[in-house]
Amino acid sequence: MRIFAAAAVLTVLGVTTACSTEAEMKAVDPSGSGGSAASTSSDGAPPTPVPDGEVRTQGLVMVLDDGDGPEMCLGGVAESYPPQCGGPALTDFEWGDVGFEEASGVRWGSYALTGTFDGTAFTVTDAIPAALYDVMAEPEQDPLAAACDDATTTDTAKATPEDMDATLAAASALPTYATAWLTGNTINVAVTEDADGAEAELRKTWGGMLCVTTVERTEADLNAINQELQGALGEQLLTSGSFAPDSLDAQVVFDNGSIQDWADETYGDGLVRISSALVPVG
Repeated sequence: MRIFAAAAVLTVLGVTTACSTEAEMKAVDPSGSGGSAASTSSDGAPPTPVPDGEVRTQGLVMVLDDGDGPEMCLGGVAESYPPQCGGPALTDFEWGDVGFEEASGVRWGSYALTGTFDGTAFTVTDAIPAALYDVMAEPEQDPLAAACDDATTTDTAKATPEDMDATLAAASALPTYATAWLTGNTINVAVTEDADGAEAELRKTWGGMLCVTTVERTEADLNAINQELQGALGEQLLTSGSFAPDSLDAQVVFDNGSIQDWADETYGDGLVRISSALVPVG
């Protein structure tokens, strides 16, 4: 069951990230070589693009050295002490005098990195530690709007937190359930058909503000596509999941637009939105 809030995701269940262990957070091993042109196999497999110029990280990333040399952690970081993560090997990297911690033979710190990436290793041309990095305010994710403009109540006495929990549970049990989110005190539920029937069922437990709308894909549909996407992209994929109805968001190590084109061709325009952890400089 996925339940979204207006300002932030409340719960994300049934979707997974593409990397949760160090082994799964290793660098991309492209099948092609050189240039930014993507290599796509004849069987429709996704491309493995490699940048042909300098790239930079999207803000700060963790750099970690557990004794085998520094790595740039683009995927998940295990919440341990010292932390655990993995990613492309770094060459020409200097820790400097500030910005890192050290424990149990592991050194780590957060840096904004610029350099070149050959698909396996990242050669650093500039490294700014977090202590010296001017963090610009990142734009907040647009909140999910209410599913309707005319939400109504039927029984304000039946709108307690317990009633809300029971209603969200009932929504997730609907056979055509897609997702649910909160906009203020309004419960929004998306189903793939029979919105009136779904609303009637939810009114058994909820008398507060309620909006029921229809979308194309169920939660199960998106989970199945997400699993397929993870298998197809493999180590290129850093994270993936659904944060809005009828869509999946996926971050890869690097995309020059060719992975997005592949996703649009494979799954339909706009269903999978690809973002790149490394972006061209300038």
